[in-house]
Formats: sequence, structure tokens, C-alpha cells
Amino acid sequence: MNRGRRHNYGNRRLVDSLFGSGSRYPVYMFTGLIETTGTVLCVTPTAGVTRITIGAPAPLVSRLNTGDSVAVSGVCLTALDIEPNAFPARFSADLAAETISRTTLSRLKPDTVVNLELPTPAGSPLGGHVVQGHVDSTATLVALESITAGTETTDYCLRFTIPDSLTRYVVEKGSITVEGISLTVAAIRGKEVEIAIIPHTYAATSLRTLSPGDGLNIEVDVLAKYAERQGEKEDAGFVLTEQYLIANGY
Repeated sequence: MNRGRRHNYGNRRLVDSLFGSGSRYPVYMFTGLIETTGTVLCVTPTAGVTRITIGAPAPLVSRLNTGDSVAVSGVCLTALDIEPNAFPARFSADLAAETISRTTLSRLKPDTVVNLELPTPAGSPLGGHVVQGHVDSTATLVALESITAGTETTDYCLRFTIPDSLTRYVVEKGSITVEGISLTVAAIRGKEVEIAIIPHTYAATSLRTLSPGDGLNIEVDVLAKYAERQGEKEDAGFVLTEQYLIANGY
């Protein structure tokens, strides 16, 4: 199932339980609700870093300031060289070695469609789930097939394979981020994950441009990781605190 655009007050209570209502820390996060799409203009490798330049709608680019975070197909990047008055409006970002090794961004070609989202303050009503923009690994698209062929509006079945190391964090009806999109797992069989995609999500994101064999940026639910860590350290007296989450990039 896809989550759709609704205020999820259950997620708000969850965030409040982690950070405390009205936390004094300025915490921002993504939610996996794609604001718009952009297009890769160029990917430029240099001796130090690789720079990616994204063309995007001017209303989104004009909200960016140098140093702001922006999620590009699920990857949290730092906006640089922002040009809202260019044609098309654009911004750039530098890709660290970790980003290059874990994501698809450095392999994207000009004209590739990417999903874009700006962050929201923690504690705000969320329509998706808590997304960090820290991609865990890439998956391989197996298929994206319409459920009802020959109709103008139909839902889709998305199937992809993930690395063995991530399967323990993926459960039926649990959350997963695919190319920056907050989605709900319909089924998992071994390493293959199946998700139902509603027509709006198909039309409003980069999913419509993908083909079997393409790489997908995957971020598993960070709360599953913290639950695992809590279990591992329970005997040692480990307690999940606000300070621990902030220190570890949450």
C-alpha cells in the first residue's frame, strides 16, 4: 500500500515520544512525501568530489538557501550554487565518497528524473514516516507492472530485490523508503520486496520513468534499527535517549 497525502498524527506522537513535545533542539527530517520532481542537468566528477546539478521548479529552488538540506531521490544533500532565476531554475550539490558508494546518484545521466523533498520540523504532522535521507544501500528493480491493463487509471505492483543485510529491517505492512518515497511493504519473500503503488504516486514521482534492472535508493525504517540496537544493549543498561539520537545523526 502507498501512504498517500494525509496527516499521520500517529507519527507525530511517535516523534514527540522520542524528542519530547516542544523539544529545545531544532530537529528537521524528511517524511517521504515527494514535493516535486527535478531533472539531472549534469554530473561532474572532479579530483576532489563529484558535483550533481539538478533542474527543478523555481518555487522550490527559491526556497533554498546555501547550506540547506534537500532530499534528491532519497539522498540528503546540501544545496549549493542556487539559481532560482536560471532557465531552468537549478541547484547543485557535492557527493561525498560515502554517497557515491551507497547510492545511485553518481551514475545518473542528464535528463534523469529525480524526486525532491525539502525537510520538515520534527513534531509536525507527517504524512509518510520518519525519513533521514541516509540511504542504506541500493536495490534492483525487478518489475513495475500495472494491475489492470488497458485502463487510463490503475494501481501498480512494484517489485525489487534488496541486499541480505537489509531484510531483517523489512516487514509486511512496515515502512520503507524507495527513491525518497515513503511506501508500505505489501509482502517480502526472501530478498524480494513487493509494494502496491497508487496512480498518484506513479504519476507524480520518478517511478514512471524506471525500467527493470535500474538501481533504487533504499532507506529502511530507522526505528527498526534503533529497536535492534536497544535489544542488543539491553543487558548493558543502554537507554534510547534524545541526546543519543541527536549524537547519531537522527
